[in-house]
Amino acid sequence: MQRSEAQARKASLAESVLAAISELMSSAAAVDADQENFMDVGSHLHHAAVPGTMDLQKAQNSPTNTLHIMEYLAANVDLAKDLIARCSAVAQRLMDDDLLGITEDLDNVIKNISNELNRIPVSTFASSRFAEPAVSGHLQVVRDRHDLYDQRSCDGYSEGDMSMVVAMERPRRRTLHNSDMPRLVDFLQGMYQESHEFGGQSFSSLPEVAEYVEPLYDSFFCPLTNKVMVDPVTTESGVTYDRRAIEDYFDKFTDGSEPVICPVTKMAMQSKTLRSNVPLKSTIAEWITRNEATRVRIARTALSMATTEAMVLEAIHELKVLARLRRKNRDQMHKIGITKFLARLLDHKDGLIRCDSLDLLSLLVEDDAGKEIIAKTRAVSRTIKLLSSSSTDERHAAISFLVELSKSELLLENIGSTAGSILILTTMKFNSSDDPVAAEKAGEVLKNLEKCPKNIKYMAESGYLDPLQRHLVEGSEDVQMEMVSYLGELIQKQEMTINIAGSASEILIKMVRRGNNAICKAALDVLVQISSHHPNGKTLVDAGAVPVMVEELFIRKIDDEPMGSKTEAAAVLANIVESGLDPEAIVVNKEGHVITSKYSVYNFAHMLKCSMPDTLNLSIVRVLLALTTLPKPLATVVSVMKEQDSSQTVIELMGSLSESLGIAATRLLIALSPQMGHTIAEKLCKAPGQPGKLVKSIGLHGRITERHAMSAILLAKLPYQHIALNLALLNRGAVTTVLAKIDEMQRGETRASRYAKAYMEGLVGVLVRLTTTLDEVQRLAAVGLENLSSQSPNLSQPPTEERRPKKKNILRRLREAHAGRVHDNRRPPAHSRVCPVHRGVCSPSTTFCLVEAGAVEGLLCVLESNENGRVVEAALGALCALMDDAVDVTSGVAVLAEHDAARHVLRALRQHRDGPGCGTVARRCFWAVERFLAHGGERCVREVTSDRALPSLLVSAFHKGDAATKQAAESVLRCLHRMPDYSATYESVEL
Repeated sequence: MQRSEAQARKASLAESVLAAISELMSSAAAVDADQENFMDVGSHLHHAAVPGTMDLQKAQNSPTNTLHIMEYLAANVDLAKDLIARCSAVAQRLMDDDLLGITEDLDNVIKNISNELNRIPVSTFASSRFAEPAVSGHLQVVRDRHDLYDQRSCDGYSEGDMSMVVAMERPRRRTLHNSDMPRLVDFLQGMYQESHEFGGQSFSSLPEVAEYVEPLYDSFFCPLTNKVMVDPVTTESGVTYDRRAIEDYFDKFTDGSEPVICPVTKMAMQSKTLRSNVPLKSTIAEWITRNEATRVRIARTALSMATTEAMVLEAIHELKVLARLRRKNRDQMHKIGITKFLARLLDHKDGLIRCDSLDLLSLLVEDDAGKEIIAKTRAVSRTIKLLSSSSTDERHAAISFLVELSKSELLLENIGSTAGSILILTTMKFNSSDDPVAAEKAGEVLKNLEKCPKNIKYMAESGYLDPLQRHLVEGSEDVQMEMVSYLGELIQKQEMTINIAGSASEILIKMVRRGNNAICKAALDVLVQISSHHPNGKTLVDAGAVPVMVEELFIRKIDDEPMGSKTEAAAVLANIVESGLDPEAIVVNKEGHVITSKYSVYNFAHMLKCSMPDTLNLSIVRVLLALTTLPKPLATVVSVMKEQDSSQTVIELMGSLSESLGIAATRLLIALSPQMGHTIAEKLCKAPGQPGKLVKSIGLHGRITERHAMSAILLAKLPYQHIALNLALLNRGAVTTVLAKIDEMQRGETRASRYAKAYMEGLVGVLVRLTTTLDEVQRLAAVGLENLSSQSPNLSQPPTEERRPKKKNILRRLREAHAGRVHDNRRPPAHSRVCPVHRGVCSPSTTFCLVEAGAVEGLLCVLESNENGRVVEAALGALCALMDDAVDVTSGVAVLAEHDAARHVLRALRQHRDGPGCGTVARRCFWAVERFLAHGGERCVREVTSDRALPSLLVSAFHKGDAATKQAAESVLRCLHRMPDYSATYESVEL
């Protein structure tokens, strides 16, 4: 009876204590709203050097932090509520030992609450709505009631019981150091010890902070599993277990042959009914939440205050564990600035820290809040740089982080617009054999980036056209129009090779047939560019492009329709016919006519008119010229040309102001000359100004062009026995002109070009056999010039100061003038002039200077005229010697710029993009272009950047070139700001 009364008094006292501190905790919660940032404030106080530092440190180290005391009190209050509920519910069925255990727990909880209340200074509540007397009153009530409880409790217990109660000064609890929980206190203590080993003072407050990580109480643990309960339930015996554990235990008694025994009390139970222990479940959940929040703040402080890489790595590891547990922890990390701080760590000098930061960021950006924070930092550009890391782990962490970021539409454009991002990702995707894991994830990132239309355009610019084609086929009508627009813009900006799929071709052809003028024009522009890549010819034919183009060219007649659509349609047809397909298999209409039929050729020849636009005439001439390469179509073309007397029109087009049209018309006449040479010769003699215009074309001074060569070849191919033409040529001075040009070429007075050999063939019909020998001589000469020029910096000497001549009197000057020995004193003698490239006195004979020898122009002519890759490579090597690091690079570039070297180099790059030795030529061209961009003047740089073919050549070399060529292309891309600058070293982030 006495014990029952004692239990009742304790329960009453506990309820009184709970009521007393309830209002006290409510007021304490409003004391300082910024207590949540306690850890960050401590960090800032540690680094701040202000007059009040000592006072601030004292406040920081104070054990009476209100927030943490309140958290500790809350845990004790929840535990007390649970104990009271257990006493009230099953008091009649509890054994003496169980009742004594609950009594002891309740006793210690009340003492702890009293002790924690005593630790709160009254000054803490100065700004509260409670006055100091009220607070003191609350504290005094609790203290008095606790003392009364101590006095009364002695009456209800024996001396032995009393000694047991006194011995337990704290509630029964378990250490944090178990298999289920991270050793956070050890982590902090280790940091504290490490800081002191290095003489630091950074972590002087962390051991005290760690004390506020709440303990694990015995009531949290399931008696069966000895683990913290997830779903605590109470059995008929009054003992609380985890639901899964006790249900598994009950399964052993399914046969009903023996009673169910409580595993703790060993009492037989009549029922297996389980009642959920909601208060304890809530207490455990709140305990877990509060402790994880505290661990996050502690790790944040450790991250900010760490002085070694090891400390940073431990803090990041702790945060990764917490981030994986639940989203609420990640939300707190966003709130207290961890996500933003980690973005800065991506520039850290330590690779492990960068890698672990990326792993943690990948967890934090799984929600939209994390992605929004990252969008306001430089994390994306820093991550793009890490994609090229030499560390596989770092590359994988970076690409995994990008995968998460690319799932947010907020960051799609940011990722795609970052310099070099698309190019690096596509290269990583294409080179799957080097790193299959990275290649797969790069493909996933690119797939996500497709959601932003601008990124599809960026991918196309980087040579990755699959997304654009896919959206062109699968997208809505608006998307298809947008993709066609992108393709149109792309081909206007740069020359590029487009491999088109059949489905995409069908969409474009449908747009041509059914679209309005603007859509039709855009689709035709794209088809022109696509068809220029010969492998696409068969795809376009299979997709039905030829009948649509023929209809557009010959049948559709709309008064307000621009002539441009016919021009593009003719260009597509010309590209298809030139692609190498069998023209006999190219059907032009549903009646079954093929493009080599007389029907088709007649329509093409009929379209040839001088009143038509030059571009349209050019495409038709190209179609007819392509058909003349096969015997049967050639006979058809000859027949139609004779019937329509179209050769006269072609001769008139030969004199067009358009260089391309004039050359194409001349080539067509050359192709037809074996079959109708006399007809052409006769028409040529009757044409106004002919053949005088051909003779004049041959005799023009300057660089030899293709038009010069074709004019000479045409005259050589026409029948020799045509007396009228021969007389006309004699009367126009053709013999004198031809002999003079041959003589000039033999003496080297004519600027050579790639058409020099064809030009000579047309003039004299010989020298073809010597082309190989001439090439080898040119190559060896260029190699020799390169070797000699490499010694020029060593042989060049600084100018010697000469004694200034004495002044001469007037009589002496007159005598010297009479003797013809007057000199200009203002002009320095030749042997003392300084070479701008080699920074000394140079000459062709002593220092082998290419500038003084005038060899630059000759080497550039070799680039222009020679088609042999080995010769071009040697000439480039000699020219590059003038831009080597051993000479004055700026002056060397300036000398070459005076001779228009950039244009010659870019032309050689385009000319030798394919074929044997193209890799070496491309590498030397890229090296020279990089020098032009880095050291050239504005005109030189403008000439390089305006070249439309350069971007696609660079991308192709970066994707498929060997290591040296790829490195040279990467240098040029970096100069063009198409790649991130890796020359910058990582900077140490101030922690």
